[in-house]
Amino acid sequence: MHTVVASESLHATCADWLSKRANLVRSNYREAEELRAVLAKADGLIIGTYTKTNEVLLKTAPKLKVVGRAGVGLENIDLNACRCSGVQVVYTPEANTNAVAEYVIALMLDAHRPRIAIGADTNAETFHRLRRELIGTQLDTLTLGIIGLGRIGRCVGKVAHAMGMTVLAHDLLPPDELRPYLDYPVQLVDQGTVLGETDVLSVHVDGRAQNRHLLNQSKLAQLRPWCLLINTSRGSVIEPTALAAWARSVADSGGRAVLDVHDPEPIPPALPQIYPLYGLTNVRLLPHIAARTTKALENMGWVVRDVMAVLEGRQPKFSAC
Repeated sequence: MHTVVASESLHATCADWLSKRANLVRSNYREAEELRAVLAKADGLIIGTYTKTNEVLLKTAPKLKVVGRAGVGLENIDLNACRCSGVQVVYTPEANTNAVAEYVIALMLDAHRPRIAIGADTNAETFHRLRRELIGTQLDTLTLGIIGLGRIGRCVGKVAHAMGMTVLAHDLLPPDELRPYLDYPVQLVDQGTVLGETDVLSVHVDGRAQNRHLLNQSKLAQLRPWCLLINTSRGSVIEPTALAAWARSVADSGGRAVLDVHDPEPIPPALPQIYPLYGLTNVRLLPHIAARTTKALENMGWVVRDVMAVLEGRQPKFSAC
C-alpha cells in the first residue's frame, strides 16, 4: 500500500476516501524534523498553502512520486525541482472559483451597503438616525475593474455584470484568446484604463515574480480617490508601504482597501513600524478566508483522487508538471 503524507489540513471526507486506498500519515509542516522523518517513506505528499515544496524538501523524500496541492496557487511549489526529481504535481484549479467570487461580491456589498443591526433597546430617535445615515450605493451605478481574468476573475466579472455593474478588465493574454471564455459583456482594456476608470478594483493574478508589487506607488496613484481596492489573490501583489501612503491620502475621499491575503503571511505583530497597514481606518485586513467554504475545502481535498491516479499509473485530471 502506498504511503501518502498530508502536511496540512485535509477535508475529512477526502481523507477517509484516501485512507481506504493508501496509508495516510498526518504530519504538521511546522514540525520540520517530524515531516522529514515521515517523508523518507512517502510515495505521495498532499500540501496546502504553507508547505514549501522545494529542492530541500524533495531530498528528504527519495521515494516521492507525486505532490498534491489542495488548492489553486502553486507558488509554494518549485515545479522545476519537482520535474528534476521526477515528481509529478497535481492540483485543483477549479475548486474554489465560486467561493472566492461570492466573497469578493460580499466585500463590495460590505463597503457599499452598510448594515447595522438594531436591538430591543433601539429607540425611535436611533432608528430614524440610522435610516438617515446608512445610505448605500447600488452596485449597478459602479464600474468594476478586474486585473487578471483567470477562472476567478472571470467569475467575479460575470456576477458583477449580472448585478448591473460595468466591467473593465485587463489580462496578460490578448483579447482574442480571452473572448472564447467570456459569455458576458466586458471591456478588455489596458491596465492604465482599469486603474484610472473604476470605482472598485479587484485583483486576481498569480504569484509569479513579475507580479510582485504589481500595485506600487505609481500604479496606486492612478486610482480614483474613492476607489475600493480588493485583493484576494496574493499578498505580494501590493506593496504595503505604498498602499499605506495611498490609504492615508484618500481617507477623506472615500478610498479604501480590503486585503484577504498578505505578505508575509501570517501578518507580523501589530506594530505599525513593522507592518504599515495596521491602524488605518480605511484598510480592512482579513485572515485569508476567501476560499474557506465547506464546499470549496472539500473540492480542494479531492486532489487525493489525482494523487492516487499518479500512484496507480493513471492519468490525473489536473497536472501542473
